[in-house]
Amino acid sequence: MTVWRRWREAMADALYGVNGFYRRPDVPAAHFRTSAHASPLWADAIGSLAERVAHDMAATGDFTVVEVGAGGGELLADLAARLPNEWRLVGVELAPRPGGLPDRVEWEQQLPAHFEGLLLAVEWLDVVPVDVVERTDDGLHFVEVSTGGSERIGAPVDTDTSAWLDRWWPVTDVGDRAEVGATRDEAWATAVARLSRGVAVAVDYAVDPRRDVAGTLTGYRNGRQVLPVPDGSGDITAHVLMDSCAAAITDVESRLVAQREALRALGVDRQRPAYADDAQVYLAALQEVGEAMELLDPNGLGAFSWLLQAKDVPLPL
Repeated sequence: MTVWRRWREAMADALYGVNGFYRRPDVPAAHFRTSAHASPLWADAIGSLAERVAHDMAATGDFTVVEVGAGGGELLADLAARLPNEWRLVGVELAPRPGGLPDRVEWEQQLPAHFEGLLLAVEWLDVVPVDVVERTDDGLHFVEVSTGGSERIGAPVDTDTSAWLDRWWPVTDVGDRAEVGATRDEAWATAVARLSRGVAVAVDYAVDPRRDVAGTLTGYRNGRQVLPVPDGSGDITAHVLMDSCAAAITDVESRLVAQREALRALGVDRQRPAYADDAQVYLAALQEVGEAMELLDPNGLGAFSWLLQAKDVPLPL
C-alpha cells in the first residue's frame, strides 16, 4: 500500500528520522561539495569574520563560535587551528561526532541555551523541511509524495500557508509551484534567539520567486543532482527565501550580501599572482587563486547569499 504524505513530513523523516540521511557519519562530504570542502580560504574568511565580531564586542575571552548543521566538522576543525584557544567552538549536528575532530571542538545535538559570539548556519536552512504547493484549476494545494518519490495533488492550503505565500511567494499560474518557507523562518528565529549578543550568519542559495516558478526542491546523491526521493538515501534540499528569514527577527540589524562580495571583503582574492623565482611558491599561489575563483564564482559557490544579523554590535562587512 502506497503511503502519501506532504513534503514537509516526508522530508523530515528522510533527513532526520531514525534512519535519516543526516544521522549518518559520512555526510555531507560523500554526497555534495560545500565551501568548506573547496578551500582553506573559506576557513580563513570565516576566521577573519569571527575576529572582527570579537573585536567589535571587545571580547576578552568569553566568545563562542557555534555552527548549526556542522556536517563533518570540516570548518570547525580548520577554525580550531586559527582562532584563540580560549574561545569555545561548538558544532551542532544530529550525526555522531566525527573522528579526528580537535578536542577543543564541542559536539552537540542542540544549540547552547545562551551564548555570545558568532552563530553560523552554512547550508543548514536549505535542509529545514518545507511543504510544497502547486496552483491547480481550483486553487492552491499541498503536494503529497510517496516514499518512492511519486507525487500527487493533496488538500487545499490552509489560511496560514496562504498568508505566507501571499506575502513572500505568490503563485499565480496553474502548474506553478512554491516551497513554503515558514518552517525556515521559525527555525532561524529560534536559533538566533539563543544568541545573546553577537552576529548570526546564514549562508545558502536564495530563492527568487519571480524566477523559480517551478520551485527548487531537488536531491543529491553520491555527488550528483538527482530527483528528490524521500527514502533516506540522499539529500533533499530547496533554496531559501532569505528575506522572509530576515523578517522573522525584528530586533536586530540585518544585511543581505552575495557570497562573492562577502568573501572579497574578508580578503579572498582571485587576482593572478606575479611570477616568483621560487616555482613552488608560485604554483601554490596559483592554486590559491583557483580555489578563490571557485568560492567567488557567480555561477557556483559565489552565488550563495549571506544573511547577517547583529545583536548589540555593529554589522560586520
